[in-house]
Amino acid sequence: MEQIKDTINSVIRSLAEKKKGASEKNPQELLKKILTKKEFEHIRVSNFTKGVLYVEVDSSTWLYYLGLRKKEMLARLAPALGGLKNIRFSLGEIKCQKNRRKIK
Repeated sequence: MEQIKDTINSVIRSLAEKKKGASEKNPQELLKKILTKKEFEHIRVSNFTKGVLYVEVDSSTWLYYLGLRKKEMLARLAPALGGLKNIRFSLGEIKCQKNRRKIK
């Protein structure tokens, strides 16, 4: 019985480590770490393809503001996301994280 217990614990630890590694490469989670809570509520990662991170923003005001921070964001995200060359912002419909209402 002790061997089964050890095997199960080993498998669970292994899965937890894999999940942790995957979340570190998740662009949405990385943005959550570098943006403020208020900024993060107004964005959603839509895609990451061919070195370009596509981010949807809920208003033109936030689109402009994040565009000003683009260079800084690229510098902070590039080491964690291999091959990141550019970030493209576009207007989109974002569900608010706090109370799950749609922001237009």
